[in-house]
Order: sequence, then structure tokens, then C-alpha cells
Amino acid sequence: MKLLKAFGQFWYDFLVGDDWKIAASVVLTLAVLVAVLRADLLGDHALTVVGGIALLAAFSASIAIDTRRGKARR
Repeated sequence: MKLLKAFGQFWYDFLVGDDWKIAASVVLTLAVLVAVLRADLLGDHALTVVGGIALLAAFSASIAIDTRRGKARR
């Protein structure tokens, strides 16, 4: 059981890391992209571009939130 717990903790730390918001935004973005792909709303190339932009925006928002909180603590 100890080995299973250590295995789970490794994968949690590897995937989520220090910031759960980035991991959650990646999962949410991928879920939306899969839904758009299944609905045949965009082609593969457009979906790749939109997905990259969405991930970049989510990452930037997470960084902006974290740096704003850091300034408020000072």
C-alpha cells in the first residue's frame, strides 16, 4: 500500500506541481478542444492554433494572478 501511495504522490506532483491552476486550465482547455473536435466545428490546423492560444492565455492569466497576489502581500 505504501508503494501505491508513493506512486500516486509522484504522479500528482509531476502533473500538478506547484500550481494547480495551470494543471486545471490545461485539462479544461483540452476538454473544450475535444468537444469542438467531436462537433466538427474547426479543422485540425485551426484547432491546433486555437488550442495553443488558449493554453498560452490560461498560463498568462495564472501568472498574472500569482504576481498580483505577491504584490498585495508586501
